[in-house]
Amino acid sequence: MRVLHFYKTYYPDSVGGIEQVIRQLCVGTTRLGVSNTVLSLSRQKNLAPFQFDGHTVVRAPLNFEIASNGCSLQALGALARLAREADVVHYHFPWPFMDLAHFLARVNKPTVVSYHSDIVRQKRWLRLYQPLKYRFFDSVDTIVAASPNYLASSPVLQRYRDKARVITYGLDKSTYPNVEPCRLAHWRAKLGPKFFLFVGVLRYYKGLSFLLEAAKGLDYPIVIVGTGPEEMALKEQAARLGLKHLMFAGALDEADKAALLSLCYGMVFPSHLRSEAFGISLLEAAMYGKPMISCEIGTGTTYINLADETGLVVPPSDPAALRAAMQVLWNDPELARRMGARAEQRYHALFTSEQMAANYTDLYRELVARRATANAGGRVGLAGLPPTR
Repeated sequence: MRVLHFYKTYYPDSVGGIEQVIRQLCVGTTRLGVSNTVLSLSRQKNLAPFQFDGHTVVRAPLNFEIASNGCSLQALGALARLAREADVVHYHFPWPFMDLAHFLARVNKPTVVSYHSDIVRQKRWLRLYQPLKYRFFDSVDTIVAASPNYLASSPVLQRYRDKARVITYGLDKSTYPNVEPCRLAHWRAKLGPKFFLFVGVLRYYKGLSFLLEAAKGLDYPIVIVGTGPEEMALKEQAARLGLKHLMFAGALDEADKAALLSLCYGMVFPSHLRSEAFGISLLEAAMYGKPMISCEIGTGTTYINLADETGLVVPPSDPAALRAAMQVLWNDPELARRMGARAEQRYHALFTSEQMAANYTDLYRELVARRATANAGGRVGLAGLPPTR
């Protein structure tokens, strides 16, 4: 079974949540006999294919961007060539260029789309893009949402309810580094024994400005890991608010991130818009047995973090509610411990990479079998036609 994944960015160029999902999916399905190739775009000069975690990565040069939508003429040829060699083409949405490339490359293989998020921000461009988007979804075989919450709340997914299904994201803790005691000691000395953690790209929908407002007047250490387009604005806001217990840790390697996940008291995840469709950092926190604070935005964040069971859930864009939730957890270590334990139990029950890989492998086989049956039926039908006069 050969599967081609197509997404705008991938390792080593980008290490965001969707890239982590694709990585975990490739690693997990490889163990089940799937041969994976990932095609993505890159600004780098040396674009020779390479092996990563047991799968092949092929990169096409990024030529230009329109409204943050990466485009590549070379990717069209690469997609056409690699799709011919694949049994299934696995698209990762949203990426409007991908929809166009699907048609220009004349892909004619079983297709699955992982629907990672609605398009929320670019309203003007969305109106122009809408006909292409719907034509793309009309043409593919199956659309996969990462949580029942998102399937129920997305107008696009409801439109395609007959071809949509849910396969949750999953992580494999064994792919995360074992952290050396000296690294743990380094961070413990730097941050103290108790701190809240945020991990993610610093984007507009992460709600971090509300977290900074919530932190005003609190003496709880808060560590923000990641970089992104909102970084400078957030640092200026922190300076204006006089936040002395807030640390911007920047981009960290996987070992340091694992150390902070191991040490933190809890994960605070204030994303306030539907662009946050799931929350891989929340899933990492659950995997490490940490209580969580997140916002109710009708997406997978509250499928991972069940209110009052694995953590606390507050209204979006509400600094006062965030502050109150942090105070509740901070002042009740036993509650935090119980919530963290239940979060880890829920991770093992629902969110392992092994489960995700098995479900996707079953889907791939189903799509290939369905296409084979359809092709065989077409041949039988043609053979049974009466001769033309």
